[in-house]
Amino acid sequence: MLVFGDATQRETVACKLDRLRTMLAQAQGSPLGIERHARLVAALIEAGELAQGIADAHFHANGGHDAPSQDVDAAMAIALMLARLCAHSWHSGLRGALPSRMPSIEGWAAHLPAMDIEVRQPEGYAFYALYPECYLAAACQLGAGPWRVIGLRSIGTSLAAIAAAALGDPRPVTLRPVGHPFGRRVAWRAAPRTEPSLHHAIVDEGPGLSGSSMAAVIRLLREEEGVAPQRIHLFTAHARGPGAEASPQVRALWAQATSHAADFDAVILHAAEPAHRLQTWVEACVGSLRAPLRAIDGGGWRQAHRMAEASWPPVHPWQERRKFLAEAESGTWLVKFAGLGHRAEERIACAEALARAGFCPEVAGACHGFLIERWHGGMTPLSQERLHEPALRTRLLARTADYLAFRARTLAMPQSGASLRALCDMGRHNTVEALGTGSDAPWERHLAAAARLQARVRPVRTDSRLQPWEWLDDGVRLLKTDAIDHHAGHDLIGCQDVAWDVAGARTEYALGDDEIGELLQAMAARGRPVDAALIDVYSVAYPAFQLGHASLASRDTADAADRERLERRLRQLTGALQARLAQPPR
Repeated sequence: MLVFGDATQRETVACKLDRLRTMLAQAQGSPLGIERHARLVAALIEAGELAQGIADAHFHANGGHDAPSQDVDAAMAIALMLARLCAHSWHSGLRGALPSRMPSIEGWAAHLPAMDIEVRQPEGYAFYALYPECYLAAACQLGAGPWRVIGLRSIGTSLAAIAAAALGDPRPVTLRPVGHPFGRRVAWRAAPRTEPSLHHAIVDEGPGLSGSSMAAVIRLLREEEGVAPQRIHLFTAHARGPGAEASPQVRALWAQATSHAADFDAVILHAAEPAHRLQTWVEACVGSLRAPLRAIDGGGWRQAHRMAEASWPPVHPWQERRKFLAEAESGTWLVKFAGLGHRAEERIACAEALARAGFCPEVAGACHGFLIERWHGGMTPLSQERLHEPALRTRLLARTADYLAFRARTLAMPQSGASLRALCDMGRHNTVEALGTGSDAPWERHLAAAARLQARVRPVRTDSRLQPWEWLDDGVRLLKTDAIDHHAGHDLIGCQDVAWDVAGARTEYALGDDEIGELLQAMAARGRPVDAALIDVYSVAYPAFQLGHASLASRDTADAADRERLERRLRQLTGALQARLAQPPR
């Protein structure tokens, strides 16, 4: 099934350098503590993106292999300098003063080319609560080198820098794995380093379903450089090892190396140093807590809302953001991971705008990757069964019209995510996987419509998460949750026309044609008419995408009850897809 995709953005090297200068100035002007430290980490992530973009540009210019480059070395030197500042801040308990004369990026910036680069959003920083500090802690557990640090792009640029800061490697390098996701390979044209005492650190997030990216570097070191297995170390985001798609060869390669997991719980959640603890950061925002933070991710929010188990919606545990409840004198707050780096600031601003407009919970603030918003424990997530209540259905349609019209008016974006053609290609692929050969014939009509309609797409920060259980209800109000970042998620959709969310509502609420007409009329009355022809294309792409998402979640979910809930959702989505395929586009 086609579900995932990389969020990419074209920027100039000059633009990235200007942002870095601003970030460093903001860090210098911030008081001691978590705010200043968070700004340094954001600058490290920005420098890593700069290095990734330049390294990938050279990679493509070299015909698909990595090779030594003065440009890349200069960009990685900036990242390493910032990593050392982050390490100093962290090891000082966030109390250490910055150097009176801050290191300048200008000497290295002079060696960087004036060019456009394609920057990839590092997934771990954006979605999975992956913190550079956790890799710093893992690397600090190891002994003296010498070390060679090898990061895997994209996120491996900044992670290699933070590992190198701990291990003492003055020139970390990065590689771009390519090929099938379950059979990655690397191509590196560099003189082998044959020092017999040299240790090699391979740094990346994951491993994912196959673990093949790190395995490719192990293979290169073992077969091309003759490195002994005891001198190969893997720095990973978790200790579970490669996933279900790992081949026996990949598992054998992993078994030769020593793994070191970056542990969020040990380094940040339960840190020995109070200044490193998430709870300390939250208390600075909402006041002293009455009890330790309580985790409600992995579906735990269903119990926290006291939902009847028979009404529980399905969850995909490893894709859920880390989230906790914080009980303070000022009330109960939801502490949810919203991302690191400058893009997280955009998400926080989105949350604040939606809260001010009354659509989402009140925002108390943010602290180094986490958004803190009011917890409404007395409100209940909508269940699928309640959608049949006429009074609720009327309220939900009106609220959805208000909400989507507001997003369309105020959260416009300059560029779209996946093209209509790409969405149709995804839909066609997922249809064949779900319904069998020959089931994709109706997609020809939608592909023709996509070519005609692309110019009419007006991208916005879509909600892309209109399942019933994402609305909270107390009989009077409906509040939207999980509303700030799915337009930039770890999938192939991206920002779309608001018609994508209308199609989502059609599928998730099982809206009939008359109800769709009411919704469109209400949105037009609120100043945001929606293109009906776009809705037709999106209405067949949406269930095909969600079908793929639920299918992958079902394969990954170990809990039998949640797997059954996902199977029910798969049946619902299959029916919706078949019904929409039978309807010709306008």
